[in-house]
Amino acid sequence: MDYKSYLKQLLEATVKNDASDLHIAEGHPPVMRISRKLTFFSKENKFTAEDAKGIAFALMSEEQQERFVREKEIDFSYSFEGKARFRVNIFYQMGTVSVAMRLVLDRIRTMEELKLPTRIYQFCEYSQGFVLVVGPSSHGKSTTLAAMIDHINRNKNYHIITIEDPIEYIFKEDKSMINQRELNLDTLSFAKALKSTFREDPDVIMVGEMRDPETTETAITAAETGHLVFATLHTNSAAQTINRIVDNFSGGEQQQIRAQLASSLVGIISQRLIPAIGGGVIPACEIMFNTPAISNLIRDNKIYEIPLVIETSSEAGMISLNRSLAELVRKGSITIENAIKYSNNPRELRKLI
Repeated sequence: MDYKSYLKQLLEATVKNDASDLHIAEGHPPVMRISRKLTFFSKENKFTAEDAKGIAFALMSEEQQERFVREKEIDFSYSFEGKARFRVNIFYQMGTVSVAMRLVLDRIRTMEELKLPTRIYQFCEYSQGFVLVVGPSSHGKSTTLAAMIDHINRNKNYHIITIEDPIEYIFKEDKSMINQRELNLDTLSFAKALKSTFREDPDVIMVGEMRDPETTETAITAAETGHLVFATLHTNSAAQTINRIVDNFSGGEQQQIRAQLASSLVGIISQRLIPAIGGGVIPACEIMFNTPAISNLIRDNKIYEIPLVIETSSEAGMISLNRSLAELVRKGSITIENAIKYSNNPRELRKLI
């Protein structure tokens, strides 16, 4: 098999089918995720272990191949003939090589194109503070973050630094100056790169993911010292996000982190991508702004009361996930069944609907 030629066919089909992901593994034909559902292309031959390895190695440079063999897994971005970019993860399973590729559109879509609530624009207007975009894996956090950063890029004369693993969206500078740093290529760790930003004169810092206490603590400090910091976490709600951040630290440090969060946090967007009626996906968002009431709850360790404040603070721009889901059902955008499936509190959602 000519692996490079077949890889080209697979990537063209991924783009043509508007698939979000492509999977290559021994014993399966090509598998794509289309409108959040896995689709097996059964008319294609199943990959052998040699095929899967050949395609995987066709994606990598010699240096990446050496790192993959040494570390057994690797993340990187891959540009496909100027048509599209992919976030690639190659890994071993049962002794054979598998590939997972996430399609990243070359053009960064606006928040209107993504059908995100317009109130999210408010997060881009702050000059300093901490903004978190959270949600389960593969639910559009990076895409939402890119839309927000690009909105700032098109409207503000700022210096923006991103720290990513790997770089997904490539920003085209407009009014802002942008430096994008990739883990392993441009820096050895999120924490080290984030500390370096203090000497690089940024206005806005984007951290692809907060993976350890050191990165989290540095990001919060950056938000306290005059920077607008954006980051992502794999959590399911605003309240859970705050608990996750605080729980990263030892008992003696937790009160200090709560105090720092209470003063530096701008807000949290928690989102899900819901299958839309008629195809595609549409985001449902919980939005929390750090009002004095929220700040007091964080400082006093009464995180469990935050959902009630979100539910009763629509005048401050907040919305609960259930209200967002109910609104999408009312508009005819999603089914009741899918709304309930993605809700954190299906019983309450049924009452709202």
